[in-house]
Amino acid sequence: MSTRNTILLAVLALVVFIGLQSVYVVSEKQRAIKLRFGEVVAADVEPGLQFKVPFIENVRKFEARLITLDSESERFITSEQKGLEVDAYVQWQIDDVREFYTATSGGDFFRANTILGNRVNSALRDAFGRRTLREVVSGRSEDEPLSTGTEIEDEGERDRLLREVTADVDSFARSGLGIRVIDIRVKAIDLPQEVSADVFSRMRSDRQQEAQLFRSNGEREAEEIRASADRQETVIRANAFRESEQIRGEGDAEASRVYSDAYSQDGEFYSFYRSLGAYEQSFGGNGDILLLEPDNDFFRYLQSKTGVLSPSEE
Repeated sequence: MSTRNTILLAVLALVVFIGLQSVYVVSEKQRAIKLRFGEVVAADVEPGLQFKVPFIENVRKFEARLITLDSESERFITSEQKGLEVDAYVQWQIDDVREFYTATSGGDFFRANTILGNRVNSALRDAFGRRTLREVVSGRSEDEPLSTGTEIEDEGERDRLLREVTADVDSFARSGLGIRVIDIRVKAIDLPQEVSADVFSRMRSDRQQEAQLFRSNGEREAEEIRASADRQETVIRANAFRESEQIRGEGDAEASRVYSDAYSQDGEFYSFYRSLGAYEQSFGGNGDILLLEPDNDFFRYLQSKTGVLSPSEE
């Protein structure tokens, strides 16, 4: 190979190398800044194919997707001076690339997580310190009435706590780190052994109060139903008795009228018919014995077919 060809190849290789150093690609999943001798000259470079001055300008790329900071379990003290073991996590992403690069000494994610974690722990410690153990564990404030099971529950005390902490940490992170805090959540709240019995006792007492409330409401409704049923029974019985007395009175009146009409038509026959009924009732049994004088008026239709004795019959 001649010297000329060698020089051409070297020049071509140098051009290709310089060309490769002059272009770069920013993914949609990345945030990038352009530096010139360590100074930021372009922040938040748009995704796609970009150009830079080789050997003079440098490009730093950072993750643009959500980043989860899973911190170690921390011990927090409530307003009652009772300890809780709290395990929480934070989801964040870069909001201002320039601010993030400057605040974290060149975009150091470990440093960013350390600063953010300390701030989250401080905010959680303050929030837990303003609330009681019941508010933190059960999610209900001390003055909140017990649920009757009919209404839809509003935002709980624990949700309010996390919302306040998220807003506080997000405000700090945006202004001081160029980070946007998306969410802060508590994975678990463990009770130390010395307070577990007290918490379980209070929770059991709350459940017993709710159960007693349901029982009281049920008993009150049962008493109302029984009273209404008794009242309806009394009214129905009274109406039925009144109607039966009216019907019985009308029947007695009709019977009296019929008897009166029959007697008025033939009084002697009516007396004879009544005597036959009396004979049937008196002599209906096998062992019945009736001791009377022979001339007793009871036997007058047995002694005479007319019921009146003639002088010869006497």
